[in-house]
Amino acid sequence: MADKRRSGVSTGMSDSKPTTKAETDEDFLSQAGVGVLLRGALLKLVEARSEDPIGFLAEHFSNLASETENSPVGGGDGEHHSNVLEQQQLSRALWHIGLAHHSQRSAFNSNTRVAYDLLMQNGSRRHGAGGVKGRVYTELLRGLCSEGGLSVTASAPLLQRIRCHDHEAVPFELFRQGVLTCAVFTDYIRKSQCLYAAVSSCPERAADRALCQAVLGTLQEALETTSAWTDVARYLEASVKISPCKLAQAMAEAQGPDGGGMGPTMDAQEFEDSAAKLFLARVRIVS
Repeated sequence: MADKRRSGVSTGMSDSKPTTKAETDEDFLSQAGVGVLLRGALLKLVEARSEDPIGFLAEHFSNLASETENSPVGGGDGEHHSNVLEQQQLSRALWHIGLAHHSQRSAFNSNTRVAYDLLMQNGSRRHGAGGVKGRVYTELLRGLCSEGGLSVTASAPLLQRIRCHDHEAVPFELFRQGVLTCAVFTDYIRKSQCLYAAVSSCPERAADRALCQAVLGTLQEALETTSAWTDVARYLEASVKISPCKLAQAMAEAQGPDGGGMGPTMDAQEFEDSAAKLFLARVRIVS
């Protein structure tokens, strides 16, 4: 009996279990879509070039899990559930947009499309609207400015020009242009802050007004001479192309032959506001 049991167990295990287990593993991975999930995560990681790959992947899968948990599957508790879902989708949309810098145009546009489709899930399609709700779109732009380091005061003039009415449906191209404008504007403000630092001889004191006005004049000239009317990103390119030589020349002319003295000053906030106005004057108002 014992010999028969040992013989039976031996032949049964060797003939069937390894094959069955291997097939089960493959079926499980295929049915769970693990290959697709991993491939998508790795593509996002390559796009983002994150310095913390493990942290990036953890956040990526956390976002996917959150999307799955909060996908509408039927009823809910009405308006409260819809508002909570909307805030979660806004957070995930901001995360997707932040995966690639706007200079990586193909990846940036692709991530912006993902964000747009995500925001469309919260009722726009059900109501037959032709795009993301204007209120949600404006809230997203406000979040982009905030994450880019802009204060409410700094971002308000820009949002006033490109926001939409709450009831409006925002098509993708307008959505993409608004997102791009916010991303470029935050970079532009950072560049203007660097220009002010170059003018200011001492971080504790305000810079000479004549020098600041010379730099702002050079910036304005760069913006006016670029053919940026069809692509807001070129405003940033124009500000970056101000060469150190040209900047030094403008500053030398402002100081005069005797090197100048410390006259009226301009603080960093006034300089930033003046630089912002040069940019905003070229942003088309959404009507």
